[in-house]
Amino acid sequence: MAIQVTDLHLLRDQLVLRREKLAAAAARSQTANLVQLLEQVDQALDRVEHGSFGVCDVCHDTVEADRLFSDPLARVCLDCLPPDQQRALEKDLELAARIQSGLLPPQDFSAAGWKTAYHYDAAGQVSGDYCDVLAHGRDLYFMLGDVSGKGVAASMLMANLHAMFRALIPTGLPLEELVGRANRIFSGSTLPMQYATLIVGKAKECGEVEICNGGHPAALHVSQGGVRAIEASGLPVGLFHDQEFVSTKINVSPGDSLVLYTDGFTEAVGHDGAEYGEDRLRRVLHAARNHGPRKLAEACVQDVLAYRASSRKHDDQTLLALQFSPVRH
Repeated sequence: MAIQVTDLHLLRDQLVLRREKLAAAAARSQTANLVQLLEQVDQALDRVEHGSFGVCDVCHDTVEADRLFSDPLARVCLDCLPPDQQRALEKDLELAARIQSGLLPPQDFSAAGWKTAYHYDAAGQVSGDYCDVLAHGRDLYFMLGDVSGKGVAASMLMANLHAMFRALIPTGLPLEELVGRANRIFSGSTLPMQYATLIVGKAKECGEVEICNGGHPAALHVSQGGVRAIEASGLPVGLFHDQEFVSTKINVSPGDSLVLYTDGFTEAVGHDGAEYGEDRLRRVLHAARNHGPRKLAEACVQDVLAYRASSRKHDDQTLLALQFSPVRH
């Protein structure tokens, strides 16, 4: 996929910033490595000015956009990399996938009277989806998000979100302030127009749930009475440094479930080109409403797979199910 004009401007700004830092470092100590890097940055800026940035030196096709975001100095597409560099890149991706897998929460986790299960499936070797559950005190925190973009750059931002919330939750901040603080840190560590849709929630052992939604598909409350969306109108995290977030509180009954998902689920495409959609997901959840979180998640996954049939998966797919199962004394 060719790089977009807006992305090109962002990458140019990043190259200019990197050049300024390299020039300052070279003024203090002019090593061969610094001089070489300066030359490469100048060459990349020259390619931007002449319209050849992002064009492969070998086949003259486009260099992958996510590679350019990870390495703006890249001059060769993946297909044209020398064999030794391809092997090195494959090993790096395998290592990144193992690291990302290690960041996922334990399966079938229970805390604060809640049981959880999730499905996490990357479209490629690494994913930009974010999923985590964490017990703190007498509460269970749950997070699910979708970082803009794909590939290694998105997976790095996913890891950034994971580390931030793992560090911030123990501070005991109110949920709205917690998400606001994470947004300020996240927006300060990303390129302009990089963002993440995100749901952060706190579930109590009494059945009270507080949810803060930043531009993500609405969480679904599954009960005997039906499936309803917990609507929200917040902006994604990372768009504006000082944006504020609001939360919604609901009370659930024993046996009720909450289901969070990324749009890779509802935007899955069937053989006729139509999207799976939220309505079909709701019907599956209603039919499986008496099951525990593991079987609830599996029912959704199996139905999406059946709908997609032989169609190729285009996006990461993540679904998190939580069921209120208080311990009876």
